[in-house]
Amino acid sequence: MKDTIIELLTDIRDDVDVSCETLIDDGILSSLDIIQLIGALNDEFDISIPATEIVPANFNSVAAMEAMVKRLQDE
Repeated sequence: MKDTIIELLTDIRDDVDVSCETLIDDGILSSLDIIQLIGALNDEFDISIPATEIVPANFNSVAAMEAMVKRLQDE
């Protein structure tokens, strides 16, 4: 799952440092990037990310995105 998220992320922003833990806090990902990423994650993992999950903490790192996807798959 982690590799897939990294692939999706680099498809959206090929210059992103996937080891970064502050992708949102440091402004590395724009709001448009996040919208694209939400769509890609929804499609790839057959989930629906609700508005309540669209918070910086869930998109600041690959690990945070992975945890969110796993949580949503379990629901």
